[in-house]
Formats: sequence, C-alpha cells, structure tokens
Amino acid sequence: MIDVKPQPDRLYGRVKGHKLRPRQDWLLAEILPRLLYPTIPFASTGRELWLEVGFGGGEHAISLASANPDIGLIACEVFEPGICSLLSRLVPEGDDDAALPGNLRLWTDDARLLLRDFPDAALSRVFLMFPDPWPKARHAKRRFVHPTTIIELARVLRSGGEWRIASDDPTYQAWVMDVFATQSLFTLTAHGDIRPAGWPPTRYEAKAIKAGRQPLYWSAVRR
Repeated sequence: MIDVKPQPDRLYGRVKGHKLRPRQDWLLAEILPRLLYPTIPFASTGRELWLEVGFGGGEHAISLASANPDIGLIACEVFEPGICSLLSRLVPEGDDDAALPGNLRLWTDDARLLLRDFPDAALSRVFLMFPDPWPKARHAKRRFVHPTTIIELARVLRSGGEWRIASDDPTYQAWVMDVFATQSLFTLTAHGDIRPAGWPPTRYEAKAIKAGRQPLYWSAVRR
C-alpha cells in the first residue's frame, strides 16, 4: 500500500554543502545568471522542450544538450555544489570565456514550482535520474515519484511524451512500481536493469554499480 499523504512544501534536503571555494563563488555569481530560466529564455521558442529534475553533477544534462542541439533543456537542481559542478564542466578553470550552450537553461528551485507554471502539454521529455530515495517510510511523501506529482506531470507532458526514471535504491525501485501500478495516465514501456541506448551515464550510476547496487531504468509514456 503506497503512502498518499500530501507532499510537503519542499522535497529536497540540503541546499548548501561545505563552504564554497572562490572559484565556485565566481561561477555562481558570473556564469549561473547567464543560464537561469526563465530570466534567460531560449533563442528559439519553437524547439521541443525537455526537463531534467535534479541534475546532480550535471554530466547527464550536458550530454543531453550536446547530443540534441535542436531541443531546449531545462535542468533543475537546488544543491549548490551540484550546480557548481555543472558550471565548471561548461566553463573549465582557465577558460573563463568558454561559450555556453544555447539550448541549456538552469532552474535552481523546486522543480514542482516550474511544473505549475508550464501550460498543458508543454514538455516532450522529463528525466529523473537517481533521485534522493528518501528510504524511510515516513519520508515517502518527499519522493518525486508520487501520485500527486504524476498528475501534474501528465498535465505538462504531451501525449506520447516520455518520462525516464532511474534508481539504484531497492526501496525507491519498489515504490516506483507501486505508484505506477495505481495510475492510468502513463504506460511503462520499458523496465530493466540495463541502461537503454541513448541514456547518458551518470556518476551516481557508476558509484552505485561500483558499490554493488543494481540500477533499474523505466520509460513511462504519456497516454
């Protein structure tokens, strides 16, 4: 029986980690504002729009944006070290004038706030790669995969749009299956323990495999 308690105002935990280094402070002050959505809109409004929820170190988002130059990708993350990790990949030390991708924008608040502002059928793809599992039962309401979130995602995803999910946590894996078993808005078209072609790897995935945890991957298509 899944937990259907209302979700709290925020799903995430820490926003800050250890004290940032001067280089990280500079990235947040000088580079982040040049990528913030919606302050900096996409150059073309006709492109397909994708969303990544919780981009971690940013390698997955950067790979997606690089491999799909014709789409617009909004990557969401609240944890400052993670944001700095993505920015440092885009602007390596010693290359402060590096060109920024025109099809990548960042959102640094709760992704659900962004979802609420999207019009119906605004998105073509959503990515949730190795989210915080919130493994304790009393924390289930903080999981992004939740009956409440599914309804909102179904609203903003076009018919046939895809929601990709990956997790290495057994509790979260079981939770995903339970939540999707109780809804009729999405069809799970793929579910397995081998990362499908076209899914960029992440450092969290590599860390999980090295530790002996088996990731599972799902593709949920909007009906």
